[in-house]
Amino acid sequence: MQSYDDKNGVIWFDGAMVPWRDTKIHVLTHGLHYASAVFEGQRSYNGRIFKLEEHTERLIHSATTLGFELPFSAAEINSANYTVLEANNIVDGYLRPVAWRGSEMMGVSAQKCAIHVAIAAWEWPSYFTPEARLKGIRLQWSKWKRPSPETIPAKTKAAGLYMICTLSKHAAEADGFDDALMLDWRGRVAEATGANIFLVIGG
Repeated sequence: MQSYDDKNGVIWFDGAMVPWRDTKIHVLTHGLHYASAVFEGQRSYNGRIFKLEEHTERLIHSATTLGFELPFSAAEINSANYTVLEANNIVDGYLRPVAWRGSEMMGVSAQKCAIHVAIAAWEWPSYFTPEARLKGIRLQWSKWKRPSPETIPAKTKAAGLYMICTLSKHAAEADGFDDALMLDWRGRVAEATGANIFLVIGG
């Protein structure tokens, strides 16, 4: 399996196109230690990014909620997404914009950390094969619940919120399931570990 830090291509990194293998950050980056990072997961179909504007709005909202301002406008981020897509010759693929606090400060307090933004794109098929989707996905109930919005910024796509998703996914796979179904703090169906849940009732 090829590592994600060892690919051909380029990544948009703080406004510049950088060779994929050269996009490095320091080990004392605040976002790595304190999860002060936000991201989006976007799909491109036939060269068009699905709901790009909404994804960018959420990225900016997530950053603002975590207390930092992105150094690029929504228009600049939208344009950069297509620049990355075209530079890597991708038509149907996945894009990952991510923003994080840098390494200027260490500790919970991080007001003086620089804010970085990067966008990568690669060909990444659906989580599950067409055959698996036709057969049906086997889900395990997760023991971890999505937290109350009174305890975390639940309406953000923040890196720290995915810790329990990884724990749930690993536990489900270890038990022979495809994924885990997560409830919220009230015991209501919330989502899978990396996908929303949709129900069709009565046809």
